[in-house]
Order: sequence, then structure tokens, then C-alpha cells
Amino acid sequence: MATAPVESQPVSHSAAAPKKPRRRNTSHLKLVPETRALREQVRAACAQTAERLDKSRPLSKDELEAIARGVLAAHDWPEGFLGWAMVEVASHFWSSQVAAVPFERRLFLLPHCLKHAEGCPADYDDFGLDCRKCGACRIADFRTQAEELGYKVLVAEGSPIVLKIIVGGYVDAIVGVACLNVLEKAIDKILLAGIPCLAVPLLSSDCRNTSVDEDWVFEAIHRREEAPQTQTKTYLHLMRAATSLFEPDKLERLAPRLRGGPSLAERNGQGLLGIDPVAGTELIAYDFLAKGGKHSRPFITLAIYDALTGGQGAAAGGAEHLATLPDWVKRAALSIETFHKASLVHDDIEDNDPYRYGDATLHRKFGIATAINVGDYLIGLGYRLISRDAAHMGAEAAADIVDRLADAHLKLAEGQGAELLWRDSLEKKLTPLDALKIYALKTAPAFEAAIYSGLRLAGPPADAAWVSQFARNLGVAFQILNDLNDWQSDEHNKLVAAGDVLGGRPTVLWALALEGLDAENRAELESLVTADTVSDATLQRVRQLYASAGVFDNAARLVDKYQQRCEQVADAVEPEELRRLLYYLVDTVLERPAAEEPQVLALTLP
Repeated sequence: MATAPVESQPVSHSAAAPKKPRRRNTSHLKLVPETRALREQVRAACAQTAERLDKSRPLSKDELEAIARGVLAAHDWPEGFLGWAMVEVASHFWSSQVAAVPFERRLFLLPHCLKHAEGCPADYDDFGLDCRKCGACRIADFRTQAEELGYKVLVAEGSPIVLKIIVGGYVDAIVGVACLNVLEKAIDKILLAGIPCLAVPLLSSDCRNTSVDEDWVFEAIHRREEAPQTQTKTYLHLMRAATSLFEPDKLERLAPRLRGGPSLAERNGQGLLGIDPVAGTELIAYDFLAKGGKHSRPFITLAIYDALTGGQGAAAGGAEHLATLPDWVKRAALSIETFHKASLVHDDIEDNDPYRYGDATLHRKFGIATAINVGDYLIGLGYRLISRDAAHMGAEAAADIVDRLADAHLKLAEGQGAELLWRDSLEKKLTPLDALKIYALKTAPAFEAAIYSGLRLAGPPADAAWVSQFARNLGVAFQILNDLNDWQSDEHNKLVAAGDVLGGRPTVLWALALEGLDAENRAELESLVTADTVSDATLQRVRQLYASAGVFDNAARLVDKYQQRCEQVADAVEPEELRRLLYYLVDTVLERPAAEEPQVLALTLP
């Protein structure tokens, strides 16, 4: 097997690598090089290749794979090392930028599976895994050294909690230890956002008594360098800017409450007790607006605007630049979320959902009538955030944005109305095409409004025809994924699995089941969901029928289809900064459901 250094021409990732099928089995691509000597050879080759890459912008997942395949081919190494090589290329791509981040601004991520499963004396308590009393495994050693240097330490698996910590502003870089399965999932969320990270792969993915090249871990923890001359573009500052809009002080400054007074959070559990009834609606609305959510739509508006006005928010010093962003741009992004939150309030009422953001829904807390009124208030607030800034953004721009928001509002109502009429009808026939039409009306308009608002704030667009097409495909794919996620419990949102079946909503999963089942099973399915009560056994049988009809696989293939359409639209969009943002939105908005919820075991934060 050849082991000579790579002598080929510098690897370029200026052109997008060929798109790979989104749903493929990658288990055979996660082999670990068998010996330490071979791992060192692969590592050295990947480091040499990464050194020659253009580091002005992050690698896409497809580009990363193409580069890693090139390394393997140059040395005649097996394809099975692809996952390992991708991690090594990515780590060396970012290593200098991670090393330039102060220790106290880094997150050290450890897997719980490094502990010995047999006879481990550590207990899990409110403070996480108490692993400092025993020398049976390396978790305590790694953790102790990292904390002494000033790291925040997280013992967990899965990227959602990591991204939340990053966006929350606690840290600016990640040093992680994880298996190739976990690292593959992290690429979509962490690397694509341009967040500096350095990973050391575990030597197996067995999730029990795993091992790692320990000196590589200690080397990664202690690495410290001056900032490199070239800084990679990142969406982290824009993500933080979108989230910060909903911090109490920022929200109060951008959209001052007319009635004033303390927020619900500041009232220490007193709720609306003693509040002037006139101020009650405003109080509930602002509390809900500031609560929960990924703030993806405000991010889209800010990021689109930034991409078309120089891209400084994604460049080095992006945080400082975004701090000087005009308030009328921030208010426009804020307005997108007010419409979204209003739709959630009304949707929860119409579907009688019990939970939202891990808490009781507004209509469960305050009654249906009050919740309807709060949703209406949020709609009015959204329009006011645009109309009051017409002088700053220009009358024509404000009119165009309001018109697009109104169009989105009408389409949403049409889609929701179609869903409600179907739900309340005795006839439960539904074709996949009918379900997809409802999705296009319900989900796509919010993405379209967010994209168009950012586009229009930057000036009159030369061509905006692609916006509707891109948003439609993105929204439909997103809603199908939401249907698939509905069959998993969601600890951070609605908490109840299979809520769409319980609520009798017209989903593409239901339509695919009707299409794929024979007459007998189709009749059984219809009888199950029209029964007076739906038990756990009923839902289990629905799941079995869905599976037998190939519903979950067919729905996932539909997601792939609409994702490919999104990418085809993005391929023709200029300038490049905007095009790459659209690729990022596709990859992150359409994140596939994980096999299981990440388990957080220990976290030390100030």
C-alpha cells in the first residue's frame, strides 16, 4: 500500500462538487485504519492536503467528500476510510483557527461511551457525570485538563445541544471526541455554518468501552496559536444576531411595548395577577415572541441581506459589523418571526396541541379566545414593524415587503383552511398531490417572505422569480420532514409523538399509506383514526400499516426529490455569496431526523 506524501497540484474547492444522493448507506465508509502507524499516515496526508486549500470560506459536505476521496485515491487506501479522512481533512482545515481561540472560549466535547460500562462507579446527578473519583477511564483525565485550561466541557452526543451553546454565545470553537457516526451528523450542523472545530475520532462506534488515540486528544486540547491571516467565513455571527433580536432588552428597544411594565418572566410566577387588562395581551404576546424557536426565518432575512450587501456579517469581524446594522433591517427580520409565531398560536388552537416549546400552549394557559387575540396582536405588530420604517427603507421597498407578507398570510390561511376542512370531513380520501399542495400553501410562504424581505431590503432585485420556486420546494421538503419527525417525541417542542394522526391532519404520510395499502388494510387504517379514542396500541398499528406500505421510505425519497429541486434553483442564482447561502439553507433546514434523541450527560458553564 502506497504511503508517499501527496505531490499533486493544490486542491481547489472553488467549484461545487457533484451532488451525492441524500439517502445512502454510509456504514461501509466508516472504517477505522487498523494500526496507529496507518492512522498517522492518513492523518499526515489529510493535513498536507488541507494546508493547500482555500480557507476563505467553509467546505461544503460534498466538497469535503470529494477532497477526502482524492487523498485516499492518491495513496491507494480503501474507500472504507472515507469517513475518517473527511474528519481529518476538516479538522486540519480548521485547526489553526481553533488554536487561535482562547481556551476559555472553546467547548470540549466528550462522548459518554469512553467510560467503562462494566463496574463504572460514576453516578449521574444534576451536575452530570461525576467521573473524577475513579481512574478506570480517561474521561476524568481529559475533562480535568480541559477545565484547568478554561474550557467549557460537555459530555454528550448529538449536534443540536452543541449548536445551541455556540449560538448562545458561550464559546467560539469546538474540540471534540466522537465516533464517526456522530461526527457525520455534526458536519451538517457545525461545519456548514463555518464554526471552527477540531475532532479526534474514536477507534470504534460500539458505544461501549470505546478508545481513542489519547495523545491526539491531549494535543488538540493544548493547541494554541496566533490567529491565521486568512479567516474562514462563518454564519455564526448572523445566527447569533438573529437570536439576539429576541433578548428582552433588544426586543424592547427595537419594538417598544406600548403599555410597559415588567414582562411575565420578571413577574416571578405571578402571571397576569394584578395586571391592567389592557396590557395583558401585549404582555402575553411579547413573552411568547421571546420564547423558544430556532429563529431560522429572521436568520434567513438577515443573511440574505448581508450576502447582497458585501457579506461582511459572515466575514472576520462579522459580530462588530452586525452590531452596526440599521435597526430598520433588524425590525424587518423581527417582523418575519412575529408572523411565524402568530401562525403557531392559531395553529395550536386549531389542532388543539397541548405543548409548544416544551410548555403548555397559550390556549391551554389562557383560554382559546385570549390565544386567538394574542395571535392577532402579533400579526398587527408584524405589519407595524415594516410600515413604521418606510421612511428608512423606502416607501416602495416597504410596500413590496408588506405585499409579500400579505400574500404569504393569505396563502397560509388557504392552506390551513384546506387542512381544517379535510380534518372535519367524514371523507378521509387524500392523494399525495393534494397533501403536497396544502404543504406548498402552509409552509413555503414563510420561507418566501423571509427570503424576499432580505432581498428587497438590499435594493430592487434584478430577478426575484427564483424566490417562489426555491421557497416552495424548501417548504414542501421541510413539511415532509416535519411529518417524519412527528413519529418521534420532541422534547423541545410538542412532546407528543404521532400528533398528526391524533389530530386527524392531512399529511403526505397518510396519503402515501392510502395509495400503498390494499383495500382491506386501507379500510382498517381509516377505521383506526376515526375511532372515538386513539390508544397507544392504535398508534402502533398505524405505524405498522405505514411501514408495510413503505410510507416512511417513500416520504424520505420525496424529501430528496424536493431538495434536489432546491439545489437546481440555487445553482443558477448569483452572486456566489447568495448561492452558497442557499446551499447552506437547504442542508440545514432539511436536516434529516436522527435515529434517537441526543443524551446530555454533563455540562459545565458559567
